[in-house]
Amino acid sequence: MKLKSSEPFWLVKNGIINSYPSLRENLDTEILIIGGGITGSLIAHQCIKDGYKTILMDRREIGHGSTSATTSMLQYEIDIPLYQLIDLIGKKAAVECYWACYKSIDDLKKIAQLIKSDCGFKKKESLYFAALKKDVSWLKKEFEARKKIGIPVKWMEAEEIYKKYRLKNSYGGILSEQGGSIDAFRLAHDILAYNYKKGLKIFDKTDIKKVTNKQNGVTVVTEYGTTIKAKKIIYCNGFESTEIIKDNFVKLLSTYAIVGERSEDDQSYLNDTLFWNTAAPYLYMRTTDDNRLLIGGEDEDFVNAEKRDALLNDKSGRLTKYLKKILPNYDFRMDFVWAGTFGETKDGLPYIGKHPNFPSAYFVLGFGGNGITFSVIGMKLVSEMLKNKKHTLAEYFKFRR
Repeated sequence: MKLKSSEPFWLVKNGIINSYPSLRENLDTEILIIGGGITGSLIAHQCIKDGYKTILMDRREIGHGSTSATTSMLQYEIDIPLYQLIDLIGKKAAVECYWACYKSIDDLKKIAQLIKSDCGFKKKESLYFAALKKDVSWLKKEFEARKKIGIPVKWMEAEEIYKKYRLKNSYGGILSEQGGSIDAFRLAHDILAYNYKKGLKIFDKTDIKKVTNKQNGVTVVTEYGTTIKAKKIIYCNGFESTEIIKDNFVKLLSTYAIVGERSEDDQSYLNDTLFWNTAAPYLYMRTTDDNRLLIGGEDEDFVNAEKRDALLNDKSGRLTKYLKKILPNYDFRMDFVWAGTFGETKDGLPYIGKHPNFPSAYFVLGFGGNGITFSVIGMKLVSEMLKNKKHTLAEYFKFRR
C-alpha cells in the first residue's frame, strides 16, 4: 500500500527551521502580537522597524497554522472581481483596494530581499481563465474593468493559452503581468529570525487562557499562569479569531491541495505563471521552486477536521482528474495531499483595525484567496493606527462595515 503524506508540503520540505521557547516568566511590553504565521511575522517586522518593544506569541509551533497549509500564490486579484466590487463598495474604494494588492507584491519582494530570505520569492504572471464557455462574457467584462483603471492585462484566446502553456479546455482568459510565488512558511521563519536579532521576543507552544482588555492596555494570562502586560495587542490569528469575536463576520471553509513528485521533464512553460479558473469554487495551480506542480481547490463548506480529512482521498482524486483534463500530457504523480481552513468575507476584503468590543486591540485578518497580500497591506495600516493616524484603506477594512 502506498502512503502519501497528509502533512502540508511546506512542513515536510522545510523541517524544523527555528524553535522558540514557551513563556516561563512574566513580561511587560508595548506590543503583543498573537499569531506566528506569515501575518504575525510581517506585523512584527513593522513594529520592530517602528521602534516598539514587541513580543510575538503562538499557541502552536511557529508557522504551523494556516501558513503551513497555504499554496503561497501571490495575487493582486481579490476573490470578488473588480467590476462586481465596484458595484458592491463603490469605484473609488474598489480601485484603491485592487491597486493596494497589486503594489503589495512588490513590497513583499523588497522585504524578502532585505532579510535575504530563502523563501524562493519569484515574480510571475497570472492567468485567470474561463472554466466554462458561459463564463467568457463576464470574464471579458472583468478584463475591461481592469484595463480601464490601468492594470496591465492582456486577453488571451483559448488557442493562445494552449500554444503558450499547453493548457486544454479553457475558453480564453485574462493574463496579468503582476503575480508571484513564495514558500510562506519559510518566509515567516526568516522574517522572525531577522527581527529576533533586533530585539523581538518570540514564544510559541503557549496558549492564552484569559485576556483583560482595558483602555490603557491588556493583561494576558497563559496556560502556564505566566502573564504579559502590553499597551496594545494585535491579533494575527486568522480564522481562530472567530473564537473570540462573536460577530458573524467571516465564513470558514476547507480547501484541499496536492503536490506532485519532482518532475524530470522541462516544465518551463508553466514555471513563470500562476493559473486559476472561474469555477465555483475555483481551482488554482503553480509550480514550486523544486520543479513540482501544485494544484488546489475543491473547497467544502465546513471546517470539522475529522470530516475534512476523511475527504483527502476523494479530493486528491478529483484534483488529479481535473489536472489530467487541462494538462493531459503532464506526467503527474501525487506526492503530498493536505487540507486547510480559510475564511471568506462578504466583499472579499480583510478585516484590519479595531473592534468596538476590544479596547487596546487591533486585528489583522487577511481572509480570502490573497490573504498574504492583505497582510502586507496590514503592515502599513497598523503602523499608521499605532501613531493615531488614519490610513485611506481603513474604512474599507473595518469591522461591521
